[in-house]
Amino acid sequence: MSRKASFPPVTDARTRVLICGSLPGDRSLAARQYYAHPQNQFWRLIAAVIDRADLPALPYDARLAALVDARIGLWDAVASATRPGSSDAAIADAQPNDLATLAATLPDLAAIAFNGATAHRLGLRQLGDAAARWTVLALPSSSALHTVGLAAKLPAWCALRPLLA
Repeated sequence: MSRKASFPPVTDARTRVLICGSLPGDRSLAARQYYAHPQNQFWRLIAAVIDRADLPALPYDARLAALVDARIGLWDAVASATRPGSSDAAIADAQPNDLATLAATLPDLAAIAFNGATAHRLGLRQLGDAAARWTVLALPSSSALHTVGLAAKLPAWCALRPLLA
């Protein structure tokens, strides 16, 4: 089985909130885009957070630009791993991304939010004691595999709003 690798981080010096997933799924890897699966709720959730209803319909580069403009960064807790399919439960032999080093290079960073339980578990392990430097949030997964509806996930995701100011 071949290794699957994450994408480079999407950040700039103004990033206030870094949202970390676990590892892109097969649809995202094939499209070379974060959260490319049409059933993934990420773009709808983050659209509500930044009050941009048009966000999910924008071209991918425009969506990323809107996130950067809203001071939101994206990355993944896992740099590479073996995994059949797209389920976080199937991640094996994971090599971590260096979240603490990236976070330390972001002077305005206020919070690190993890998209799903696996990202949260792996990301906290990587941050170690450095996690105390930022607000750390565990968000309900935006994945279609996490069958809780959009409305139930939205309040937790909207907790990001005050952290962006």
